[in-house]
Amino acid sequence: MLGLIAGRGRLPLDVARAARRRGVSVAAVAFPGDTDPALAETVERIVWLRLGEIGRLLEFLREAGVKDAVLAGKILKTNLYGDLAALRPDARALALLAGLRDRSDDGILGAVADALAAEGILLRPQAELVPELLASRGVLGRTAPTASQLADAAFGFGIAKALGSVDVGQTVVVRERAVMALEAIEGTDAAIRRGASLGGHGVTVVKVAKPRQDPRFDVPAIGPDTVDVLIDVRAGVLAVEAARTLIVDRESVVERADRAGIALVGLGPEGAP
Repeated sequence: MLGLIAGRGRLPLDVARAARRRGVSVAAVAFPGDTDPALAETVERIVWLRLGEIGRLLEFLREAGVKDAVLAGKILKTNLYGDLAALRPDARALALLAGLRDRSDDGILGAVADALAAEGILLRPQAELVPELLASRGVLGRTAPTASQLADAAFGFGIAKALGSVDVGQTVVVRERAVMALEAIEGTDAAIRRGASLGGHGVTVVKVAKPRQDPRFDVPAIGPDTVDVLIDVRAGVLAVEAARTLIVDRESVVERADRAGIALVGLGPEGAP
């Protein structure tokens, strides 16, 4: 039995379906308002919890006989701020939060991984079941970037790597080798909108893995919703790190980008296309 801790987006569905194709049963932990309700039709067991119910999460996975688990889909860190009572934090969650040195992505998710390990549950790499979703290198659609856009992408690649090295974010918005926006807690979509509001139409968006990326969680991912934001702000390019970024619903992503004239590029080491 595979444990699936399911956040936002389509990735949890893709992981569950990949497990089913391999003959692996799935016990899913879902979160109201975040997890797609369609997941219930794809897994053998499911429980709906608040983010703060860590004790119940561990109990559910333990009773399901889970020894391996995967975390798939975005869980918004902004949920940890504001009204904590809405998260229904139990004693296990409060102890986890109290033990954090900071509330970085790696700090929070690393503590969750440690809590799972204490129950004999190994958290597996996110892409292990769906390696076919990893971006390839080069131009991914029919729209090719210009030489100037590639230069912006290479420039943004280095900045994004530096940003990721301090675990702040993974996305940078660039225009003519100048940084328009850096992603922080607001997330990729909001960072794109902010960068485009400053850089105007045709900005280049770069998303990379952190230099010390833990493959178990927070792996960079894009999907149709990302492209919809790019279309809305009339961005010119979306460049992602090849072999380290997940593309959810690739066919739709490429088709929408091509229709809007947005170049999709998978970058190799040092930002080379």
